[in-house]
Amino acid sequence: MTQISSLIEKINGGDNAAFKSLYGNDAVVLKEQADRYIKYMNEFKSIYGTDDVTLLSSPGRTEVGGNHTDHQLGRVLAGAVNLDNIAVAAPNGTNTVRITSVGFDPFEVDLSDLEVTEFKVTPGNLVKSIANGIKELGLEIGGFDAVIHGCVPEGSGLSSSASFEVLIGAIFSNLFNDGKLDPVDNAKIGQKAEHACKKFCGLMDQTACAVGGFITIDFEDPANPIVKALDFDFATTGYSLVITNTGGSHGGLDEEYNALPGEMKSVAKELGQEVLRPLSMEDVVKGIPEVREKVGDRALLRSIHFQADNARVVEQVDCLENGKFDKFLELVVESGFSSYMYNQNIFVGGQTKEQNVALGLALSDLVLKGKGAWRVHGGGFAGTIQAFVPNDLLDTYISTLESVFGEGNCHKLFIRSKGSVKVEL
Repeated sequence: MTQISSLIEKINGGDNAAFKSLYGNDAVVLKEQADRYIKYMNEFKSIYGTDDVTLLSSPGRTEVGGNHTDHQLGRVLAGAVNLDNIAVAAPNGTNTVRITSVGFDPFEVDLSDLEVTEFKVTPGNLVKSIANGIKELGLEIGGFDAVIHGCVPEGSGLSSSASFEVLIGAIFSNLFNDGKLDPVDNAKIGQKAEHACKKFCGLMDQTACAVGGFITIDFEDPANPIVKALDFDFATTGYSLVITNTGGSHGGLDEEYNALPGEMKSVAKELGQEVLRPLSMEDVVKGIPEVREKVGDRALLRSIHFQADNARVVEQVDCLENGKFDKFLELVVESGFSSYMYNQNIFVGGQTKEQNVALGLALSDLVLKGKGAWRVHGGGFAGTIQAFVPNDLLDTYISTLESVFGEGNCHKLFIRSKGSVKVEL
């Protein structure tokens, strides 16, 4: 806990090592972040009347490799990004959590009652379940006050909800447990909180946000997924990561999303398994004559995509660990084409007038061909695309895509090494 006046002095307009590790070296960005923290520290003092606080930051995440592999118990590659949620927090000496989350209604949680009875995802229900998960690990919980501000856009595919969940875990950890909560345990608690609210997400989002940097996860044993952090400094590559919101609503697309894992599982079932992971590419190809009529061609194409992209993650990890970034970019492009050709989650079949994701990928191809990488980001059909853009092409890339999809819809990011952490100034 540190006095706000002292923290403002240490922030030094953003010119400090802690901020640079979270937000990069751009002086304009660092100044914007300094102003952001100062604004919400002052708001905290105005609301709660406390001058001693702790600062915390929790990143969003981007999926980098393994498109629609997790639900078949496959492998994924993900990274923490510099768009984050921040918290100004302090213990309040009570058994009540009081949170003012900018843009949302303030809420309170009584820690003497941690039962989730209304099974839907609300901030209050998430805080209850996270507190319960921390208690189950034998760690302490207590009442606190917090002002939270988010820069992870909802609907961007950068996992604003997972970032919020592990931020709450980090608050409990740092205010009451000297930061002892393991990042992977924090992620598992966040996932369990969503499950308690009947939203059955995987573990990739929370883990990437909690651990930071590049991580790879192998879901072969769903009860004990293998999480590995990669030692790779993205800031040295000369590339920027750009996520573009191409527009289009996910509303009404449940049937498309549900069909994708359902079709993969239908192939697996015909070949004697519940999911595709225990099978090989050879198993799928050999089985085509026998199962084609029962499952249909699209299901087989999607199963081919899974086998290829699941193996591709291993290659991508090898490239990052051994300094082969050019080859890594080639694999990103391969993954994108596989999603387009085989997984078929780039646009909704029969819709010829609106194909936002496909158009965004086409423009990326025109600008970056041979000089970067681009692919669908996340679930697909509508929404966002991802590109690794050489810094000398960054202005051209952003201006080209924003001329079509609107100013402010390209987010320049980088993979940050820190997960959900106390900001140590």
